[in-house]
Amino acid sequence: MLLELRAENYAVIDRTVASFDAGLNLMTGETGAGKSILIDALQMLLGGKASSDIVRHGEEKAVVSCVFEMTPGAQALLEANGIDADGDEVLLRREIAASGKGRVFINNQPATVAVLKQLAPELALVHAQNETMGSFDQAQQRTLLDRFGNISTSEVATAYAAWRATTARLEELEADEQDRLRMADLWRFQSREIEQAGLAAEEEDVQLESEKRVLANSERVYTAAMSAHELLYEGESSTETTLGAALKQVEDLSRFDSRFTAAAQQLAAAKATVEDVDAEVREFAEKINAAPGRLEEIEDRLAALDRLKRKYGQTLTEVIAFGAEAARKLAEVDNRDALLIELKQQQAKDATTYREAATKITAVRKDAAKRLEKMAVVQINDLAMSTRFEVRVAPDESDPAWTLHGWDQVEYRIATNAGEPLKPLDEIASGGEMSRVMLALKVTVEEATHSTGRKKTPLPRTLVFDEIDIGIGGRAAEAVGKKLKTLARGQQVLCITHLPQIAAFADQHFLIEKTEKRGRTQTEIRKLDDQERAHEIARMLSGEKLTETSLKHAEHLLATSR
Repeated sequence: MLLELRAENYAVIDRTVASFDAGLNLMTGETGAGKSILIDALQMLLGGKASSDIVRHGEEKAVVSCVFEMTPGAQALLEANGIDADGDEVLLRREIAASGKGRVFINNQPATVAVLKQLAPELALVHAQNETMGSFDQAQQRTLLDRFGNISTSEVATAYAAWRATTARLEELEADEQDRLRMADLWRFQSREIEQAGLAAEEEDVQLESEKRVLANSERVYTAAMSAHELLYEGESSTETTLGAALKQVEDLSRFDSRFTAAAQQLAAAKATVEDVDAEVREFAEKINAAPGRLEEIEDRLAALDRLKRKYGQTLTEVIAFGAEAARKLAEVDNRDALLIELKQQQAKDATTYREAATKITAVRKDAAKRLEKMAVVQINDLAMSTRFEVRVAPDESDPAWTLHGWDQVEYRIATNAGEPLKPLDEIASGGEMSRVMLALKVTVEEATHSTGRKKTPLPRTLVFDEIDIGIGGRAAEAVGKKLKTLARGQQVLCITHLPQIAAFADQHFLIEKTEKRGRTQTEIRKLDDQERAHEIARMLSGEKLTETSLKHAEHLLATSR
């Protein structure tokens, strides 16, 4: 959901900020007030083109920014691009200098327009007058159909992943034979070198470093160990001797008073602990003296391990894994013919599994497409359009067309005038028609969800419609308003309208107006309260001069829409 949109020194905007909420957010204003400028700013934040022409005259740069709620998809995209994705919000900002240079920031970190374009489908979908249907490509059309039919692609995705993995291994094995034989010599050398090193443990180097530190300071360590031995056990007043004497006296006491029984047990345990520590210290000291050449041996071994780590990994764990991988590749070369037969058989099995899953999903999609056609035509024709509409599901069974979503090419086709052939949706001439078709499709999907009671996750995007009401009025306008309201039950909707019948359905109503300050024209946006809404709708009904009749009509529209 879009939470906030800001613009500074953008076109005729000096500084303005709009805070949006869930539901239907409608924007109205007189012609030329700059309503579409805000939609253009949002499009630019979603990766659209930017030009120095948008910088307000006399200013050094224009700055536009917005805040969206975070979505799981947006978070994954940000993390994949190395951008901090902590928190519940996504902050987008673009700066365009008068010189034409621009900068992009996401969550206050430098980014690129390419990342904005990746994020756009997760955050918002804009249907503007100057828009092509590029943002509603066949992938989006398939997604909408799957949502309508509550179609899960998990089975076909699993089958595709298995087939793709087997195919990749097969392609690797069938690569240029001479290259593989040359590589086999290298893999054989690497595997043998790591194997001959006899890496006994993944932490061997850590253990040897510890032992090296001891031996490098052997005299000091030996002295410390023997001193400890003297104090713990060997000396006349050693800890063991003292504890033994004290234990004997306390044991005598316990014969007369049972309260000292526990104390005697504690002293006995302490004496045993001292003896254990002394034995360990004494053994440690004996080992130091017993291996005079051990330090040199350890240094040689550590040097050998360091050479392996420089070549094959930063840790011995990585070195061992590298050796195992080299051995695996070598085994594949040595057993290439047998492995090729095995992989081809597995690939055939995986392909059969995929075809079965893809065929099932094609049948389900075709059934859903027929239902979507019927329902969408009713919705579209309610919006002052007389159309024929078709959803084509065309399976492409060739391997290159296989995807995680199946092999279907989904295309929406429409004829907006009688006698015309059906054409792809992106060939619709009128931007107003395009927006209304999109509205009808979205409402169809949402109403199908509510009518069947099926649980669907709302699409995590804000839908924006710019001047959806071109060429309609009266009952058709009221129908558009109702459909926008229906759609806004499950998604945030932003819409610019000129019609009071539509404006009356707003959950939040914003007025965009031009004012003159300090001799300069500027555009501002503000949220209207209930009384202001009534006056704005009355203005839309009667023009600049409000009448008692238009005000009552406006109040009636508002009451009816509720």
